Amino acid sequence: MKKASLKHKVKKSVSNRFTVTKNGKVLRESAFNRHLRRKKSKKQLRRLKGKKLVTGKIATKVKKLLGKR
Repeated sequence: MKKASLKHKVKKSVSNRFTVTKNGKVLRESAFNRHLRRKKSKKQLRRLKGKKLVTGKIATKVKKLLGKR
C-alpha cells in the first residue's frame, strides 16, 4: 500500500498580498496607495497604480510559501 505525502498549507497572509502568474512571475500591490490620497500628486498616484514585479530571493520565498515550487 502506497503512503500519500502530506500536503502543506498555504500561508494565507502571503496569498492575500502576492499573486503568481502562469509563467511563474510574482506580482504585488504598491504601498502608500490606500488613504491620504488627496495630498499626493496625480503623477505619484499614477505611478502607484497597477501591479509591480517581485524579483530575487523574495520571489522564490513567496513561491515556496504559496506552494509553487
